Amino acid sequence: MVFSRWTVWQVLVGLALIRLAYLPWFCGIADLAGDEAYYWEWGRRLDWGYYSKPPMIGWLMGGIGRWSGNAEWAVRLAALGFGTASLGLLTLLARRQFGPVAARWTLLLAALAPGNVALNLFFTIDAPLVLFWSAALWAFWQAVSHSQRWGAWALLCGVLGLGYLSKQMMLVFPVGMLLFVLLDGQARRLLRHPGFWLCVLGSLLFLIPVLWWNQEHAWITLQHTQHHFSSQPFELWARLKDFLLFPLVQAAMLSPVSAVVLVGAVVHGLRHWRKLAANERYALVFSVPALLVFLVLALRQHVIPNWPAVHYLAVLPLAGEWLVRRVNWQRPVVISAVLFAVLSYSAPLLVGMLGQDGGRLDPVRRLRGWAEVGQQMGRLIEQVPRPEETFLLVLGHRDPASLLAFYTPGQPQAFRWQPDGKITSQYEIWPSAGSRLGDDALIVLPPDKTLPTALKRAFSMVTPVGEIDTEAGALQRRRFTVYLGKTLQHWPLDKN
Repeated sequence: MVFSRWTVWQVLVGLALIRLAYLPWFCGIADLAGDEAYYWEWGRRLDWGYYSKPPMIGWLMGGIGRWSGNAEWAVRLAALGFGTASLGLLTLLARRQFGPVAARWTLLLAALAPGNVALNLFFTIDAPLVLFWSAALWAFWQAVSHSQRWGAWALLCGVLGLGYLSKQMMLVFPVGMLLFVLLDGQARRLLRHPGFWLCVLGSLLFLIPVLWWNQEHAWITLQHTQHHFSSQPFELWARLKDFLLFPLVQAAMLSPVSAVVLVGAVVHGLRHWRKLAANERYALVFSVPALLVFLVLALRQHVIPNWPAVHYLAVLPLAGEWLVRRVNWQRPVVISAVLFAVLSYSAPLLVGMLGQDGGRLDPVRRLRGWAEVGQQMGRLIEQVPRPEETFLLVLGHRDPASLLAFYTPGQPQAFRWQPDGKITSQYEIWPSAGSRLGDDALIVLPPDKTLPTALKRAFSMVTPVGEIDTEAGALQRRRFTVYLGKTLQHWPLDKN
């Protein structure tokens, strides 16, 4: 098999070049996702914390924006860069634990999973989380193997801290560390090693500015995180459906054959737990317990598909090593993984060839049309009396507000109208439109919204100026009604 003659680094570099060549075409057919534009808005106003997440993605978006002039291609390139680095670190871990052949199969299983394809195209909070989780897996294994080297513990401490600043899920990693040293006889000695405890405690210091920010903002990030796990009315069919769909969705993200390989490696490892070496136990401890928790959680609520993503990383090297010993499995795994990856990359093109008839099947349907919306909004801004003193005021979800801010020429400041005054996004934490008293606003309404009376009274005059409609030539139609509010006199949602 030709694949067996390639080195892991040849595969990694070749894959990165193929994905790099794919990016211009993808940018041509898909705009930024709502989350990407939302985090880009964070990057325009850097802080120690944000409504729903720690600050890392905002900092990264800020750096990308300042470096590229807020270009769309730079966001996509960042996703590819972080994704490639994550694959490289995972490959290093597999090579260190199981050798170069297993590392090659690990890279194949990881890189050709549809979920990994998406990770390398969309720059959201999962990109830095996967990078720092992969780095932590490698760094902790280095510390386990060379516990006398304080540099290994210092490196792990820094990686963990950066991970905490990326996403709350990273806080689970020290739990996995403790569980591993408790369950592995040889690693149990680390419980007496000062490097282990100093690493964990030192990494938590990274959270101090984030906690300070949250204390200043009524612990809003904690409230949002708790909302994800809030109790819901029990409906037997809904719970059963979520429970049954969870493994199917996860298998689709991995590709079904790769999922079978992972399950096979896990089952084999658990059946022979007492005979396992430390590297095999390492893989299982950092994957199986968390995945079981998510499976049980699916009985209680809907589990977002990307939540368990990082918990597959540790077990991929074990799956690669398990696959090395099963030569008769290797060819179908390569063929199926390549087919799923090709399908993931080509699906938007195939659906696009169907035109409007393929709209419902289009995997990037929600990403189409926003650049055209921004261009139409730009033409409306050119017609207002005071374009330099005109801001955007969007009714509805945060995504249209962020996407309009990104794609409208000049990238004007955008605000949201939250009628009940509650904090449901970062827009309600930032200074309100009351900071623009005396300015005009283009008020953007989705088709299902009407102009609130309180909002009309906030301006000296409100008049319709036109509609935005991307029906012509777009697979995804987007429509908005736009009003011009002249001279904002007060902001009804301000408490004072």
